[in-house]
Amino acid sequence: MWALFREPCDENVVRSGAATAPCEKSRGRWVLAATILASSMAFIDGTVVNVALPALQTNLKATAVDVQWVVEAYSLLLSALLLVGGSLGDHYGRRNIFLIGVAIFALASATCGFAANIHQLIAARALQGLGAALLVPGSLAIISNSFSQNERGHAIGTWSGFSAITTSVGPIIGGWLIEHVSWRAVFFINLPLALVVILISLRYVAENSDRENTRIDWLGAILAAFSLGALVYGLIESSRLGFNDRSVVVVLVVAGILIIAFFLFEARTSNPMLPLSLFRSPIFTGTNLLTFLLYAALGGTLFFLPLNLIQVQHYAPTAAGAALLPFILLMFLLSRWSGGLVARYGSRLPLIIGPLIAACGYAIFLRPGIGGNYWTNFFPPVALLGLGMAISVAPLTTVVMSSVPQNRSGIASGVNNAVARTAGLVAIAVFGIVMLQIFKGELDRRMTNSNLSPAAVDSIRAQSTKLAAIAIPEDQDVATLQLIRRAIDESFVCGFRMVMAIGATLAVGAAVTATTLIRGTK
Repeated sequence: MWALFREPCDENVVRSGAATAPCEKSRGRWVLAATILASSMAFIDGTVVNVALPALQTNLKATAVDVQWVVEAYSLLLSALLLVGGSLGDHYGRRNIFLIGVAIFALASATCGFAANIHQLIAARALQGLGAALLVPGSLAIISNSFSQNERGHAIGTWSGFSAITTSVGPIIGGWLIEHVSWRAVFFINLPLALVVILISLRYVAENSDRENTRIDWLGAILAAFSLGALVYGLIESSRLGFNDRSVVVVLVVAGILIIAFFLFEARTSNPMLPLSLFRSPIFTGTNLLTFLLYAALGGTLFFLPLNLIQVQHYAPTAAGAALLPFILLMFLLSRWSGGLVARYGSRLPLIIGPLIAACGYAIFLRPGIGGNYWTNFFPPVALLGLGMAISVAPLTTVVMSSVPQNRSGIASGVNNAVARTAGLVAIAVFGIVMLQIFKGELDRRMTNSNLSPAAVDSIRAQSTKLAAIAIPEDQDVATLQLIRRAIDESFVCGFRMVMAIGATLAVGAAVTATTLIRGTK
């Protein structure tokens, strides 16, 4: 999904660890620099890629299904391997796995930048996801093991603050690079950052591990990756082939079998990647259901917003990158305030109000058509969405951490983080089905009622999987070209409104979940 901010519980993965070898203050600054830069690569890549989608769709002649895979390939590997990535660091050395993750991420970024076609880019994005699954938990574990209990809070705050800043400026810098250099520069920018991280880590980051107490759930990780991969593949390809296609049916059936096998194995293995015993807590179960609904709405809707802004509203990439800046700033500025709400009112009330405010933001996204002013059309829903999420995230983290015994808070945080990422992964696939079906239906209706030649109509219908990036036949007069462009844009807006309506429904569902399942958390 479009990672506009860290997933819930990131900081608590750090807090749950025990510092085994606090480092000197001078060395600690370099440790923070390395972990902040490494995390920033993943955060910036998450925020920038969606802004780059329209440009690479045009340059690589990609369909909407193809650009879905550009995002999903990354999210799939990251979601499936995030938990096992932390275990690898514990077992084989946190610095070693962290550096391997950084190196893989850098190699994959270079491959993305040199990609000659959309299929090479998708494969490279999957490799990026693998690197991120190693470096993200690795950076958090290094902070945990490099600072004493008294210093760790300040280190977490520094890491969190700088990460928020890089997340904020990422879309703007990326938009500027796309507009003035190339979409490929978005990926090449990771290379110097990765080099600096590797040099600092080799010099200043100490190695540590916990091999005796760590076992890696390899089979669980494999089942998770293949089950999610089959599910996402079946959903995304159904947009192009239809649910009646035999290959889609087979893949979805295989996905169901693998998901069942994953849960059966996790229930019986002695060291599961996903301890199902945590879900015996009704509050933990309710919180993760709320997380899934809230982050599915966020990931699914914000995937299509840059496409709307750039391809339909004709925003420059820099302006599109800055369009969600109010959202990010509200998340950053109100994080401490929302933590105070937990102390004063408990977690349940903010977890009801926050999603409802977010739902209002999604609902207001239904209003804009084609054209108009950013401040009246897009700023109000973006601001409401930011306010709603800012109110929700701190209480969400608090409930997750308090719903399980203290000695299991680390794995609980990791599970909730993985749930949030998986929600965005699945939502982009499902929302893509909705968008494509509505877009095709609306475009067919408009083309049928037009006076275009059958050849022109067939040409446009054949490209319907490109959504608003359809190439209009050039052998038409100016008036006809404008009519076709209008029909394409209006068809996209119809699909966009339905996507936002589903997002609003999911956010309301999150509020209902908080009302019914999250009790006694004040």
